[in-house]
Amino acid sequence: MSITQQYLLDSYRAAQHGTPTPPAPGRDDWQVIREVRDYGRFRAVIEERPAHGRIRAALARIARAGRPHRRPGSFSRGSAVRIPRPHH
Repeated sequence: MSITQQYLLDSYRAAQHGTPTPPAPGRDDWQVIREVRDYGRFRAVIEERPAHGRIRAALARIARAGRPHRRPGSFSRGSAVRIPRPHH
């Protein structure tokens, strides 16, 4: 059963019982995301850690860890010698 079908079924049941209909799916998603972010910042302050930039710093650490290490003298894709094409 999809989310939309479940919503329609819940709306139908609410109408039958005279109760308020549930919120539409996805209506409060951004509010939930903001609340989770604010809670994370609150916990950081309580635990005496930096409240801002934590996610970006964590993503930067992951990106650095996943980057392959180059050996001295090896070529990367952008540093290869390019031979110019003849112009016609």
